Amino acid sequence: MIPSYKKVHIKFKLNGVNYNQDDIKEIAYSFIKEGYPYEEAIGDFLIDWLDTNSYIKVKTTGTTGKAKVIKVDKQAMVNSSIFTGDFFNLAPGDKALHCLPAKFIAGKMMLVRAMILGLELDMVEPTSKPVFNIKKEYDFAAMLPIQLQNSLDKIGNFKNIIIGSVKASNELINAIKDSPVNIYESFGMTETATHIALRPLNNFKDDFSAFSLDKSVFKTLPNITVSQDDRGCLVINSPHLSKHPIVTNDIIKIYSENEFEWLGRFDNVINSGGVKIFPENVEEKLYGKINHRFFIASEKDKNLGERVILIIESESDDVDTSIFEVLDKYEKPKKVYAVKKFDIISEKIQRNKILKKLGIA
Repeated sequence: MIPSYKKVHIKFKLNGVNYNQDDIKEIAYSFIKEGYPYEEAIGDFLIDWLDTNSYIKVKTTGTTGKAKVIKVDKQAMVNSSIFTGDFFNLAPGDKALHCLPAKFIAGKMMLVRAMILGLELDMVEPTSKPVFNIKKEYDFAAMLPIQLQNSLDKIGNFKNIIIGSVKASNELINAIKDSPVNIYESFGMTETATHIALRPLNNFKDDFSAFSLDKSVFKTLPNITVSQDDRGCLVINSPHLSKHPIVTNDIIKIYSENEFEWLGRFDNVINSGGVKIFPENVEEKLYGKINHRFFIASEKDKNLGERVILIIESESDDVDTSIFEVLDKYEKPKKVYAVKKFDIISEKIQRNKILKKLGIA
């Protein structure tokens, strides 16, 4: 029998204390009235989760456009939790760490997984370097890449870790390649109640096909299949998450109905002199060569239509152009723009917002 969002697992614990449905309401109000800001966000979500609506309202991060509020079905969130639990063999009483902001879907889903699967959830402040009980062993945690990077000396406390929000850097992948901890990069969005697919970053398993063992290929969770529309964009099919296929703006290379490679965002594709350029691919080639946050974008060009530009978070636009030798001819930035401070939400660079400030978008 599939669990319902209307019931909380009897083994659910929060910070070592067992709570039933009525108890959760009390602790939620306590967080809202007396808690730290991150606890207030948790309290707000718990109140929404226990109300009479069959959905919750969630704000997207606005990575490629304006942030918006959407409705996410509660039962879909339950189903997503079950998919994750099945994939990682999570059982009632297993221990999990919550170190993500609860105002976004990833942080909310950690609470849902715990309440539905009966996990013992330890909640800590969602800083870039989470402080948690290093004497405790955790079966599962979800982190931002920067949190994992800053916790490399403590990841031995975990059995399974998923990271998301932004792409894992080559530096991070190299740092974890010999770790005994199972670490996966997740692929998902608010509309799908977080991840619908994972790719191993280390400890590659036999149950992943030859395609999936390629580090760039994602494999879907149980009961989820994928296809492409006429733009080459990802279409997610799962009646457990949505009554209708979810059409995205993510351009993919598809290997099977369960495996795909992410190429970039349709919104971001640059057409320079008739050549299609994926900014995300260019950025990957430049990782580790620029000592600032950066991203690739485009601006109008009378000859090429669009030309590639580089935006860096710096006081100066001075960049050693020799680093561009790793790029193909049309990928090389024709101009560099410096922005003193990037707009960031949940570690995601708000590209459109920054480009508008530069008068480019």
